[in-house]
Formats: sequence, structure tokens, C-alpha cells
Amino acid sequence: MPPTQPRDPLAGHLGHLTVPEQHALDKFKKELQEEGSFVADKHDDATLLRFLRARKFDLPKTKLMWDASEKWRKEEAVDQLLHFDFPEGPEVMKYYPQYYHKTDKDGRPVYIEQLGKLDIVALYKVTTQERLVKRLVSQYEQFLHERLPATSKVVGHPVETSCTILDLGGVSLMQFYKVSDYVQKASNIGQNYYPECMGKFYIINAPWMFSSVWNLIKPWLDEVTVAKIEIIGKDYKPQLLQQIPKENLPKEFGGECQCSGAGGCQTSNAGPWSAPTAASTAPAAAPSEQQPLSPPS
Repeated sequence: MPPTQPRDPLAGHLGHLTVPEQHALDKFKKELQEEGSFVADKHDDATLLRFLRARKFDLPKTKLMWDASEKWRKEEAVDQLLHFDFPEGPEVMKYYPQYYHKTDKDGRPVYIEQLGKLDIVALYKVTTQERLVKRLVSQYEQFLHERLPATSKVVGHPVETSCTILDLGGVSLMQFYKVSDYVQKASNIGQNYYPECMGKFYIINAPWMFSSVWNLIKPWLDEVTVAKIEIIGKDYKPQLLQQIPKENLPKEFGGECQCSGAGGCQTSNAGPWSAPTAASTAPAAAPSEQQPLSPPS
């Protein structure tokens, strides 16, 4: 029996398409052009392929997903949210830390969310769930249109996905249930409207009762997304450092980075998307993991 060939980690991406996949991409683009909805500047091949991969190159299913996404974008005026005005940001950061910080060894932007530090009562005194959702959409738009192009330019190859750290240190079931509605909406937005954007996803400091929370969350996620999530307890540092250079990982997570300024790493926005920090961004790593490892949401 001949040895099985390892799966190409870039399968389904530009330059790594099979003949049927290329045919599906060409047909998808032609359909959009024929119905007059194709916009060259917005609907490049990489974008179309994210939706195709999310539906395993099944064109009718991809078209349904695409149409629903375009309808949502129009209804929510998403094109106007790229730089959504969110003056309460510094206060929100105190009660629900969420931020991008530099890159991993494959050039992916690192996104950190500390659910264990959530103070839902204080949070909703300074903002609303509706504004949090708009800020989330704005972050996705910035991720696609600013962060990824900047990181791709620095590392020298296309980067299409993120590396996420979800810190559950100190989280309680009550905290999760209070924010579960927002978490579900955020999951739906990511999976349905920004597919294939997740490259690596680490859940750290998972408490003993997390299995109950995980069983609640899993039905909201597709199986492809679930397969990309690594759940780690308190001994997470070695795994994070395998993926993220120590100089890019904040010190509180086992790295060496201590950004200057009042908010430290949380508010520095350090990364290739901020010109002064571009030089400190990690170079691309081994070819086996280079470029976007399709995730996705």
C-alpha cells in the first residue's frame, strides 16, 4: 500500500488549488459578474476563496453564504465601520481586555482576549452590547484591510489568518452566562461573515468547570473551527512560546514583551500595522506553516 501523502497545509489557497477548485473559483466569480454584484477592489480571489473553503468548494452552498454575508453588510452598513468611533475604548479595556499585539512565528496577528477579567456590570455602564458588536465588526474590517496587508508585507508572503489567545484565568460560570449572548453573536459574525480567518486558537487557564461552558459553546461553532482550538490549563507557556516569539508575547503570558505606556501591551497596538514597531515583528517561519493556514472561523 503506497504511503499517504501529507495534506498540503495551503490546500485551497491561491497557488495550491486543484483543477476542480480553480474551476469553482472561476465559476463563482463569473456568477457574481453576471449578476452585477462583483466589485474587483473588494472581491479579490483571496476573499472569494475564504468563502469557498468554508463550504468545501460546494458552489451552491458558498453562494448562499456569500449572499447572506452581502445582505448583512448592507443592512449593517459595514463599509462605514472600518474606523468606528469608540471613545469608550480605554474604559472598556479595563473591564473586558481585548487587543491585537504583534505577530506569531508565521506572521499572523496575535489577538488576546481576557474573559476572566470581565466585569460585566462595570462594562455595561460605559458601553452597550450593540456598540461592542459594532466595535467587533470594525476590528474584523481592520484585520482584513489593515493588519493582514501590513503583516504580509513585512514577512514577505500572504498572511490570511490570526493567532488567538483566550485567557480564562479567574473566569466563573456566572461571568460567562452574563456575557454568553454577546459571545454567541460574536461567534456567529465570525463564522458566517468572516470565514476562514482563524489560524491558531489557544484557550488558556481553562478551569475545571470549563467542560460545562465548552459544551454550551461548541454547538455555536462548526466542526472545522472546533478542530483548530487547543484547550490548555495553567501550563500553557511552552505551547504559546512554540508559536509566538518570546519578544512578541506579553510578559504576563510567559513572554518578554513589556510595551511602554500607561496601558502596556494592551493599548500599544504594537505590530507591523503600526510603523514604529514593524522592525520588532517576528519574521516568517518554516515553509511548512508559511502563509495562511485556513481557519475560520
